[in-house]
Amino acid sequence: MTPEFLERAIELAKDSVRKGGGPFGAVITKGDKIIAETSNSVTTDLDPSAHAEVNAIRKACKVLGTYDLEGTEIYSSCEPCPMCLGAIYWAHISKLYFAATRNDAKDAGFDDEFIYTELAKSTEERKVLTMHIDHKIAKEPFLLWAQKTDKKEY
Repeated sequence: MTPEFLERAIELAKDSVRKGGGPFGAVITKGDKIIAETSNSVTTDLDPSAHAEVNAIRKACKVLGTYDLEGTEIYSSCEPCPMCLGAIYWAHISKLYFAATRNDAKDAGFDDEFIYTELAKSTEERKVLTMHIDHKIAKEPFLLWAQKTDKKEY
């Protein structure tokens, strides 16, 4: 863990607030080098998925030319939300360090607890109407994938 990288993520978060964005920043490193650094841009990009960690993952993948960030570390100004944590896992980032907690974020008006609660519910119980439609061709993409000999596993 390098404290300077965590401090950089916090500075990015503060700068984001000054520029009209959300109070979150993230830095992705490989070894002792910063690969990507960004902040939250939900309101500035009009994109609800533009959280700092997701933005950093997108940028790091482009810089490294891969979708697999194994061997990298992410420093976040705050404990990642469920979406960002999922993205961190999907990207195979090796280590996560964060400064503020999700309770600190909650105190500032960023409460993700409802998402954790929703994820634990069955699809029938969720707030967003969620319905499984058993379509006759629903599995065809998976069959094509299973037969593909030159696929890139992820």
